[in-house]
Amino acid sequence: MPVSTEPTGAVAAFVSAIGMRAVEAVREVGYLAALLFEAFYWLLMGHSRRQPVRLRAIFKEALGVGVAAIPIVGLASFAIGMMLAIQGIYTLRTFGAEDQVVLGIALSVTREFAPLITGIFVAGRSGSAIAARIGTMQISQEIDALRVIGINPVRYLVAPLLAAMLLTLPALTIMSDLLALIGGALYCAGELSLPPAIFFSRTFEVLLAGDVLQGVSKSLVFAVIITLIGAVNGFSVTAGAEGVGRATTRAVVLGSIGIILADMVFTFLTSR
Repeated sequence: MPVSTEPTGAVAAFVSAIGMRAVEAVREVGYLAALLFEAFYWLLMGHSRRQPVRLRAIFKEALGVGVAAIPIVGLASFAIGMMLAIQGIYTLRTFGAEDQVVLGIALSVTREFAPLITGIFVAGRSGSAIAARIGTMQISQEIDALRVIGINPVRYLVAPLLAAMLLTLPALTIMSDLLALIGGALYCAGELSLPPAIFFSRTFEVLLAGDVLQGVSKSLVFAVIITLIGAVNGFSVTAGAEGVGRATTRAVVLGSIGIILADMVFTFLTSR
């Protein structure tokens, strides 16, 4: 009797698909590393090559990446601070330790929530914009035109974005720290009759410089992730307007996942 090969064929196809995805992932990681190296090369060595990254271009990108994101990041941070206060008081009231909520809010905001919320919102807002802009230039052959006239696309497009992101994301994180703490202080003032001055006095007593620096350091890593993933997906567009849409969605999804995974690894390494 003939032996059916359908299960074997299905398993082979499944394994083949996994292998192809793995190869694509390795190739993309290599592309990310090469793009990062080249962007930093032009930022640091552009003047010696007489092709500097213009400060005007960095300032323009910083306005779009950082300044325009202030309202949404600020509102989200204020709400996160209030939610931490609400949940913290509710949980600690079980043990009669509501006054310890200040410690929980201060450490949670500066170490985790401020850089994480800032990174995710900027990834959704600016990461998608980076992929869409570069992807549109790719399908309209503007990237090829830049190469023809002797302009390196990484120096012209990616390096200013990376510099702007490295400058603005830490600043947004510090702003997020402050607004989240203000949100927590206002709720504690109403719920616990704890004056904001006392709240911030206790906050500065429990916070160390390392707590704030941990969040700022995370924001620098997130800045690199957002910029590179957006740029790689933009440069990889091949299928017209539909490809631009897919690249934009992929940049947001992968950027957010990358930020969460990096935050997990960073927290694990710094909390041991």
